Amino acid sequence: MKKKVIQKNLSDAEMFVGHKEELTFETAFADEAAPAPKVVKPSAKQEKLNFRSEFFTPELQEEVGKELLAIKLELFKEGIVDYKIKVTREGRKVILTAKA
Repeated sequence: MKKKVIQKNLSDAEMFVGHKEELTFETAFADEAAPAPKVVKPSAKQEKLNFRSEFFTPELQEEVGKELLAIKLELFKEGIVDYKIKVTREGRKVILTAKA
């Protein structure tokens, strides 16, 4: 078996002159033109949700999540498994209340 001589300082195009890739399962369908990805603009509803979530920072989410977990554990100890969380506002306070 002869060794191939590799020339130095060739561009990518020059290196691949005369090379033909073997057709495999992975490369067989690569020649088919894939449809261009569609650009999806967020809807007005999604923009509103993103605007609202800016106030709920990751640190605040973690703090609220810890407190909700503590409430969940207390309710579980009392035997309450099915409950809903009601959100109310009094002045500058937002109150989350667990209702069975």
